[in-house]
Amino acid sequence: MDALENKITLDIPEDQQWENLKISNDFIFAKVMRNPKLCKGILERLLEIAVDSIGYPEEQKVIDITKDSKSVRLDVYLLDEKGTVYNIEIQTTENRNLPKRTRYYQGMIDLNSIEKGIDYQELPQSYVIFICTFDPFGKQRWKYTFENKSAEDSVTGLEDGTAKIFFNTKGLTGGIGKDAQNILTYIENNSVSDRFTESIAQEVQKIKENREWRVEYMTLLMKEQEKYREGMKRGMAEGMEKGMAEGMEKGMAEGRKRGIIEGEAKGIISTLLNLGYGNDAILAQLRTKPDMEGSQAENYLKRYYEGSL
Repeated sequence: MDALENKITLDIPEDQQWENLKISNDFIFAKVMRNPKLCKGILERLLEIAVDSIGYPEEQKVIDITKDSKSVRLDVYLLDEKGTVYNIEIQTTENRNLPKRTRYYQGMIDLNSIEKGIDYQELPQSYVIFICTFDPFGKQRWKYTFENKSAEDSVTGLEDGTAKIFFNTKGLTGGIGKDAQNILTYIENNSVSDRFTESIAQEVQKIKENREWRVEYMTLLMKEQEKYREGMKRGMAEGMEKGMAEGMEKGMAEGRKRGIIEGEAKGIISTLLNLGYGNDAILAQLRTKPDMEGSQAENYLKRYYEGSL
């Protein structure tokens, strides 16, 4: 195990290290949701519905409609006894265009059903649920539910069997039950407030004591590090190409250097976002690099989100 851990050379923030992982980590959350009793309880409390049983079609559902299409990996993909589909994700990073992501996830779930021969009239009821450790819409609500309704008459619903729900662990207002609030508060600050959240906390501890899952987590980090290195190489290559082009006007050496730095910054940001790191962790990683200190790191991150890096 030590040898495996020593192969991870990417600086890992403390909150991403195995010993410090909480349920807000998507790996841990997905493992907790593999416990049918806890999964059923979380669904029922958050959505205020009754669920008889839960099925797991796959450990992690990967939907890849065609070889040319963008595939999507759903961390928690569930079916109940009625065939209703639940896709539940933990989101810890802002600025990832969550509304458009829910749209894409919803479409891929439907296409996956149709691929299996289901007529569009028989498409299942489906929920795309994001549990966010930040307020995605800035209204301080615990829960934001979106269903298709008429723009001219908000009472008339499309009734297409879909819902996109965002939960906010930092919520202050909104009509959700105390049990749901307790779950969200536990995700937010790891505080146990009732028997159910205590059972979740015990499951998290059990997961962290599982040697096989620890190795699985470290292996995933190694694979992501390979992606990091590849991203760095691509970024530096793009930076060199850009720098050489700019060098025709502003001096070859200066343009090449700036292009390499920007390419490296782009590779770091892109890879760490895919790893699920937050902005603070990304900025900390950027600042370890020469020529990316202080406000320069913030400038690179800002330009990346604007699409100009």
